[in-house]
Amino acid sequence: MARTQKDYLADLLAEEAAAEAVNEAAIPAAPASALAAEPETPARLARTRGTTLLGRESALARVASGEVRQVTQLLLDPARVRIWPGNARVYADLSEENVRELIDSIVAENGQKVPAVVRRIEGDPNHDYEVIAGTRRHFAISWLRANSYPDMQFVAQVAQLDDEAAFRLADLENRARKDVSDLERARNYADALRSHYGNHLTRMAERLKLSKGWLSKMIKVAGIPDAVIAAFASPADVQLKPAYPLAQALDDKNAAKAILAEARVLGREQSDRRVKGQAAIPATDVLRRLLASPAGPQEAEELFSWAMPGGRTALSILSVNRQGVTVRLHAGSGAEHEHLVTAFREALAQLEREGRGLQR
Repeated sequence: MARTQKDYLADLLAEEAAAEAVNEAAIPAAPASALAAEPETPARLARTRGTTLLGRESALARVASGEVRQVTQLLLDPARVRIWPGNARVYADLSEENVRELIDSIVAENGQKVPAVVRRIEGDPNHDYEVIAGTRRHFAISWLRANSYPDMQFVAQVAQLDDEAAFRLADLENRARKDVSDLERARNYADALRSHYGNHLTRMAERLKLSKGWLSKMIKVAGIPDAVIAAFASPADVQLKPAYPLAQALDDKNAAKAILAEARVLGREQSDRRVKGQAAIPATDVLRRLLASPAGPQEAEELFSWAMPGGRTALSILSVNRQGVTVRLHAGSGAEHEHLVTAFREALAQLEREGRGLQR
């Protein structure tokens, strides 16, 4: 339940009264004769009332000056709280599986301990508030209420924020969250650039305390079309650094056509692998194929590749000529030293069979 202003001020006044009691205890008691010498006159009563008024004014001044701030927390039914669309996190992508750790934590602690931040809304008959920060907490409480914990309450702190301030608050929280992908943040920034900053990138960078160059790259990646994103096993695989060259390549109309065509092929392959229960094509391989599409930036064709059981390429042969063999060891494949040694031996054996070995 929300604390009322009356209760809040009463607490502040109680603090003032406690301080006065300590001060009075430090003063030696006056003789009984002295007490008797000062009867309850109208003047003494006026002084007493004045002290009380001073205490009340002091408490109000502390609130007005910002020294003390009232924080109102509510216990809400999450069904009456909607998600603010300006947040980077995609609510539809949340599931019991990827929020399991938070769900277990809430159950273990017998309730939500860290409040979400919400703001009051008007004109929506189905909702009273919207979540600015705390989307995963909202999902977790909603899931628990639907699964054996009907009395769980959504704990929220009410804030008065305009859309730009709400965006900055949500962005600060999301920066600390590893489960918010680069693509989600990039598209969130692109929307905010139009909605809150009038397409002024410099102003947006200053307000968010971010590098203008880094923010520009994020906006660029946000422009990668959904048809190309579908080539990846998951949108979360689209990371800023490797995806930026792809976003640049799409600026060329001819390259964009070839990349889109290859993306459709990759999308079908990814779908077939999911149906068959096979490992998805790794993001590094997807990027390589997209960038190597006929009209796009060309990379050397691989003559041999060796992948781990999970499907991630560990070693590939890029070229063979009189000067030697060009070998690429792929990062993030999970391959250990022994795996790479085996892969290299198989690569050399394959080249020998094709008559392109080092002994020719």
